[in-house]
Amino acid sequence: MPPQTAHRHPVRVYYEDTDLAGIVYYANYLKFIERGRSEWIAALGVDQMALRAAEGIVFAVRRVVADYLRPGRFGDDLVVMTNLQELGGSRIELRQEVWREDERLFTAAVTLVCLHDTGRAARIPAAVRSLLEAARS
Repeated sequence: MPPQTAHRHPVRVYYEDTDLAGIVYYANYLKFIERGRSEWIAALGVDQMALRAAEGIVFAVRRVVADYLRPGRFGDDLVVMTNLQELGGSRIELRQEVWREDERLFTAAVTLVCLHDTGRAARIPAAVRSLLEAARS
């Protein structure tokens, strides 16, 4: 059963998300969890476009370790679960899962890094850090 404390983002599997067998194409899980992360950070009150415009700060994926457990299929209603695991000076570690009802289909450990728009590492701004820390508790 999906964790109740995680951020939940619904995803419907469309024909375009599948291969010839009607199974979710593996790379599309990465798109699903990207949407889940975007909705998670927005739900915390972080406006990524405003952050980039005001401070030149962006978040980028540094690492993804993924496990494909069961196939999603055309027409499925899925839920992307996002949980904050660790928070560093410029790093955010998340656990993301994709569920179909009580069945876990996909898991990923995702490491994000905070960067200046020049590509150099940046500390997570204090206001954003406060929002992230509140999400962890």
